[in-house]
Amino acid sequence: MAHASEGRGQEFRLPDLGEGLTEAEIVRWLVEVGDVVAVDQPVVEVETAKAMVEVPCPYGGVVTARFGEEGTELPVGAPLVTVALGTGEDAAAPAAGTEAAASAGGESRAAESTGAASTGGESRIAEPVAASAEAAGSGNVLVGYGTSEAPARRRRVRPDRRAATGAAARTNGRVRVAGPAGGQAEGSVDGPVPVISPLVRRLARQNDLDLRELTGSGPDGLILRADVEYALRASAAQGGRAADHEARTGRAPVTAPTSPASAATPGAPRSGTARTPLKGVRGAVADKLSRSRREIPDATCWVDADATGLMRARTAMNASGGQKISLVALLARICTAALARFPELNATVDTEAREIVRFDDVHLGFAAQTDRGLVVPVVRDAHARDAEGLTAEFARLTEAAHEGRLTPGELTGSTFTLNNYGVFGVDGSTPIINHPEAAMLGVGRIVAKPWVHEGELAVRQVVQLSLTFDHRVCDGGTAGGFLRYVADCVEQPAVLLRTL
Repeated sequence: MAHASEGRGQEFRLPDLGEGLTEAEIVRWLVEVGDVVAVDQPVVEVETAKAMVEVPCPYGGVVTARFGEEGTELPVGAPLVTVALGTGEDAAAPAAGTEAAASAGGESRAAESTGAASTGGESRIAEPVAASAEAAGSGNVLVGYGTSEAPARRRRVRPDRRAATGAAARTNGRVRVAGPAGGQAEGSVDGPVPVISPLVRRLARQNDLDLRELTGSGPDGLILRADVEYALRASAAQGGRAADHEARTGRAPVTAPTSPASAATPGAPRSGTARTPLKGVRGAVADKLSRSRREIPDATCWVDADATGLMRARTAMNASGGQKISLVALLARICTAALARFPELNATVDTEAREIVRFDDVHLGFAAQTDRGLVVPVVRDAHARDAEGLTAEFARLTEAAHEGRLTPGELTGSTFTLNNYGVFGVDGSTPIINHPEAAMLGVGRIVAKPWVHEGELAVRQVVQLSLTFDHRVCDGGTAGGFLRYVADCVEQPAVLLRTL
């Protein structure tokens, strides 16, 4: 539901928050209707699939409308606030149109880069921003996140041109326009096919997928990333079935097109069943893990190691006074030393350029389980930090993760990930690579076990280490060498000191 007061101003929409995020939930409004806001003043706190973010408004003036109650989930491009530009009487001057904006309620609406907006199932083109409006706004959306200024020119379609363009028909949430030759041209009279972000359009283009053939499941037929990924999976599955059918019968099968809207849906829910929306952090994790499995030819190797020496070294370090050193900090220090010896694993694959990109710096991600789900904070320049510095940074990021205060910058840009799943009481795992990285080191629980030490059977502290790696960046020899070096450092910490 929108809260509005009379007045005309600049509508500010939910910006692209980066990293492919397509929606956010309103957690807390920071302004009320009638408040005077300055340029780049935060107006709302939202929660994305990655972090809590305060969204600054690039316009200064009086807030004349708010869109969405706290707890409402909005797609990127949906209206957030309307600001009467300027201050004083000019800013608060009433004008027609705000009541219409308020009646739109909390409806989710998304705008394309052309400025097109959709309200009540009808398409319209946003008016060009006046010179005074441009002067009042900063052009920023999220300060410090590399946003750019709003486009200076926007195409305006007049009613007479709209009628002359061609007959438009809306079918199942899609808009089709008759082209010059009577065919179907992508887009409507108001712009291209509505998609939630340029990343979705790029994904479709890379896979030769015609967006005009999709039925968007978003508001007003908006095509979401899930719609494109569903179509790609359906196409791949259909291709596999067709090949199998043709191999068995010698004839190509006749199939009907499928889409998210036309796919078979389960009948009435059975008693005792429950459905949980795959969104937010859980949805983001699902998308990233699926992409990793789909794109990365991974392999896993593992080894058991005697961690008694590492545990004794940590005890001795902490007994000397000063800051207590965490176990994960020591494992991180071992990781960075191993990556210095085997830099092939501190890399990613650029599939478009068909190149392996190797990084000089190690930005170490680590898996952290929170009430909101699994997140991967990033320790910047981990290779340049000592054990005490790593301990402090791990503690800071972990606390921020549990409180939901991590910024997008603290959750992106990792080059290698350390996953300590031993905290869950398990011995081993085959971790899925944190796309688009090339490898992940997994560490199981450290537990007392019988172990042959110096020719005699003894009870030692044993840990299982696993390395999942992208087989495109290296062969098994490199991966095995990396893991063996890590195990040697765990068993004999002096090995690490000799190589520093």
